[in-house]
Amino acid sequence: MYPEEIVKPMKEDLTSAGFNELLSADAVSSAIEKEGTTLVVVNSVCGCAAGNARPGVKMSLDHAKKPNSLTTVFAGVDKDAVDQARKFMLPYPPSSPAIGLFKDGKLVHMIERHHIEGRTADLISESLKAAYDEFC
Repeated sequence: MYPEEIVKPMKEDLTSAGFNELLSADAVSSAIEKEGTTLVVVNSVCGCAAGNARPGVKMSLDHAKKPNSLTTVFAGVDKDAVDQARKFMLPYPPSSPAIGLFKDGKLVHMIERHHIEGRTADLISESLKAAYDEFC
């Protein structure tokens, strides 16, 4: 577990952009299983989360179509919430950061860590915007 003072600004990077922080398994289930589209960002302390994932996700919201619900869990901190989110993201193996788009409780688009590392925030944003166009 990471100390709260280290992860607080990393969490706020998304919550200040309108993401709802999910802290329990029940909160994750409720958010994903509801009707509509839900974006789940598995946030992380790693450099690719800071340099690519979080900026790319935030940039993707500057788009005509976007998910009904924006949510985030934090790997290495909110264990129960992250474990539950990862169950919904199966068959993809656990990774962080990771980004999943759900529609009516079903995973419809997934960006794994290996799709984030070495890619620019712009590319991540464009991938998400294409998914929003298709599913939102």
